[in-house]
Amino acid sequence: MDLEDRVALVTGAAGDIGRCTVERFRARGCRIVAADVRPDIETLAQAGRIACVCGDLREAQTAVRSVRTAIEQFGALDILVNNAARFLQQPTLETSEAQWDEILAINARGTFLHCREALKVMSERRSGVIVNVASISGVIGLPAQAAYSASKGAIVQLTRVLAVEFAAHGIRVNAVAPGAVVTGFLEGLVPDSRQVLASFGPHHPIGRSAQPEEIADVITFLASPQSSFMTGAVVMVDGGFTAA
Repeated sequence: MDLEDRVALVTGAAGDIGRCTVERFRARGCRIVAADVRPDIETLAQAGRIACVCGDLREAQTAVRSVRTAIEQFGALDILVNNAARFLQQPTLETSEAQWDEILAINARGTFLHCREALKVMSERRSGVIVNVASISGVIGLPAQAAYSASKGAIVQLTRVLAVEFAAHGIRVNAVAPGAVVTGFLEGLVPDSRQVLASFGPHHPIGRSAQPEEIADVITFLASPQSSFMTGAVVMVDGGFTAA
């Protein structure tokens, strides 16, 4: 899965899956723009190898700035990984308009904005790869996840539309749909995020929840030339959850 001399933009890079993806890409010779709303994204910076952008990923200007950083610092943009997301578990009748708008803006709108900016550059070069991080919640119905599931379902359909629309431009677009992953994703929502996510392991036929490195490995595969005949795919990385 050689990514030598490629340039990637990874959103949500301060989180567990994002950091693992940045590390996988860096180890394979890729230069990376790591973007996140969290100021600690700057800890990933490496001169000549990793540039960092701190900003609200649901704002168009952040997408513009991230793509511009890739061009100005590394001279190209070959890969986009849309990983930034926020979770909400709330009964539908208790979900406010503000909560709905926030989750859709961060997850779906943010993905769209970064795709749109990246596609402008990739279309001119007639090549590029986009990997969107969706979720099993975007393909099956799970209770108390109306806003989150809708946002991830939007990413699934956006992936398919862009794959068809830009195939003739030499651009591939795929999505990864993880099940439960042992990360800090639920921080602020539950007392022990990693423990809660690990507890979902028995619900997966494989018998455990995923580690962030396992999701990053699939993202790396989809970003690499080894997946050259794949576009429009939604790859379930869920330990068999949606097959059961």
